[in-house]
Amino acid sequence: MKRLGILLSGRGSNFEAIADQVAAGQIDAEIAVVISSRPEARGLEVARRRGLKTLCIPSKGMDREAYDALLIHELRDHAVDLVCLAGFMRLLSASFVRAFPERILNIHPSLLPAFPGLDAQKQALEHGVKISGCTVHLVDEFLDAGPIVLQAAVPVRDDDTVESLSARILVEEHRIYSAAIRIVLGGQFHIEGRRLIAHPRAV
Repeated sequence: MKRLGILLSGRGSNFEAIADQVAAGQIDAEIAVVISSRPEARGLEVARRRGLKTLCIPSKGMDREAYDALLIHELRDHAVDLVCLAGFMRLLSASFVRAFPERILNIHPSLLPAFPGLDAQKQALEHGVKISGCTVHLVDEFLDAGPIVLQAAVPVRDDDTVESLSARILVEEHRIYSAAIRIVLGGQFHIEGRRLIAHPRAV
């Protein structure tokens, strides 16, 4: 069975959605380890309550390469097939990306390449866009820039706040992240340039 490694830094709502799908047999995999960069992360406690293997590797004050070397060691030690970033608030080094080629997924609350980086929902409102959404993409060496696996659009309402828009986007995040995991775990895709082409049976 394929093994997932989850990296998180906060509440871990996307992790919970993934864990629910695994428990329901909708994702043919097991969660091998949940790693947090912050000891106070709510997602870490949620993982413990679910009986999952958890680790906290505090990142504060650590050099990026040194920190990522610790992550690589732990993920390899747990024989992880796919790394899923679920609100992991650190930029990954090139050495980390090279350690897991085409095996790192991230979810971002915008329709990339629009609004990369932090506060994507706030950026969307400030720019006055009529449609925002979320993106699951493979991670490369650049910020929020790897090949896109799946996207979901969410209309922006005139009376939206950052909180209301974020809440509606989050519903779609939970839905498409698990679908993207199924595609990538199954190897049901190929990459042409920057484009990820999902095979018909994967959609």
